[in-house]
Amino acid sequence: MRIRPFGMALAAAALFGAATPFSKALLVDLSPFQLSGLLYLGAAAGVLPMAIRGGGLLRPWAMDARTQRMLLGAVFFGGIAGPVLMLFGLRMAAAASVALWLNLEAVATALLGVWVFRDHLGRNGWIGAAGILLAAVLLSGGEGAAGWQAGLLVAGACLCWGLDNHLTALIDGITPAQSTFWKGVVAGTANLAVGLLAEPFGARLAQIGGALSAGLFSYGISIVLYITAAQQLGATRSQLLFSTAPYFAIALSVLWLGESISAVQAMAALLVGASVALLTVEWHSHEHGHVALEHEHWHSHADDHHDHTHDSPSAGAAGTHSHRHRHRPLYHTHHHWPDLHHRHEHSKSDGM
Repeated sequence: MRIRPFGMALAAAALFGAATPFSKALLVDLSPFQLSGLLYLGAAAGVLPMAIRGGGLLRPWAMDARTQRMLLGAVFFGGIAGPVLMLFGLRMAAAASVALWLNLEAVATALLGVWVFRDHLGRNGWIGAAGILLAAVLLSGGEGAAGWQAGLLVAGACLCWGLDNHLTALIDGITPAQSTFWKGVVAGTANLAVGLLAEPFGARLAQIGGALSAGLFSYGISIVLYITAAQQLGATRSQLLFSTAPYFAIALSVLWLGESISAVQAMAALLVGASVALLTVEWHSHEHGHVALEHEHWHSHADDHHDHTHDSPSAGAAGTHSHRHRHRPLYHTHHHWPDLHHRHEHSKSDGM
């Protein structure tokens, strides 16, 4: 079992969860467009060293057409529309309430994955998804409605991020750090420009630095961890793990804001833990084929799909690395998730 991508997805959730209470405080001096722009510019600055490592930073106009389309969709839905909708909702409602609404992202990603993006979800995965959704319902009922208008705004953001999750998981022409960098630069610049034109900029240097720092960790490092995990686990499974982010946000609200934990919240936390445990053992095995393919992504030679050679013998033995490589046609059976190499169709008889 590949434990590392599960740990990456959970670490990404913790960092992203911290953004909700911090953003709530920053919205006192910044508009949603201004804050979104600073958050994503901070994310771009944070991942720049990783984006240029090992061959430089590929410009969008030099990417292949498929990568350009996927990246453009990710920039619009994940970098521009999603964050702004969420921050407008956050400005209207309490941080804890918005954190609970963010569970809708898991539902949106799961449904889009199964119905649109050929993402397979077995029995354990559906039980895990249902458990997380039930936890969200329990928490929402226990906390009270955050307001229909705020809830609809956050729900719209979750739908945008669901699309973004699948698009970024399918990008194989550039590294996760490069994808995050370009999303941050383009989306951050666009939203900040709109924010400066629409409202006065009254933030002090401390607030600007706080927003950039929050973006670096919660929208930069977190996104890189998530994309890397999604490419190995598939967007649906990674997003279900990532859906624990609201609970990290609630925990931080308790420690930072002094809020108390209710019995309903404790029950939901146990339910989420059990659901995540189900997801870690949700895989399936059946005969499937791989067509000849050439692409670039992070990989290691410890699996059954990367048997190519390198000019330097030490390059292939260096663990996880990224470069353009070819796959020969292959037909075999093994346990797998819907990662970059397993977007095939499934029959009802395929294993869980």
